[in-house]
Amino acid sequence: MDMTPEAYQRFVSARAKKSPIVRDTALAFVIGGGICVLGQLIQNGWIDAGLSRQDAGTATSCSLVALSALLTGLNLYNRLARYGGAGTLVPITGFANAVVSPAIDFKSEGFVTGMAARMFQVAGPVIVFGTLASVLYGVVLMLLG
Repeated sequence: MDMTPEAYQRFVSARAKKSPIVRDTALAFVIGGGICVLGQLIQNGWIDAGLSRQDAGTATSCSLVALSALLTGLNLYNRLARYGGAGTLVPITGFANAVVSPAIDFKSEGFVTGMAARMFQVAGPVIVFGTLASVLYGVVLMLLG
């Protein structure tokens, strides 16, 4: 079967399943908002436990990372992501999921060569470019006064 690129695009477009964009957007909003509400509830709990607002923020971040890692390990975060899509990419929980998922996938290759080596396969570039961007931003701010 010999097709031009344009003919192939028409072929694919005619057979591709249409994405329910309104439904997907609504689910992402609800799930992402739910994660944020959960974070606020956790922060309120830490404040009620006697932590300062700043310390409660740190404890909330740690709690959300731990909860996300646990749910990823139990394969529940991935199930949630099937429904919530981009809503599960709320930065801190999505980042924890991106670190834990490859570690779980490669655990059969061993602790060091599998889990530890592959853990940052997805999240590594985010860390590198995020750090680089923050350094460049800091330099620009320093130069501008």
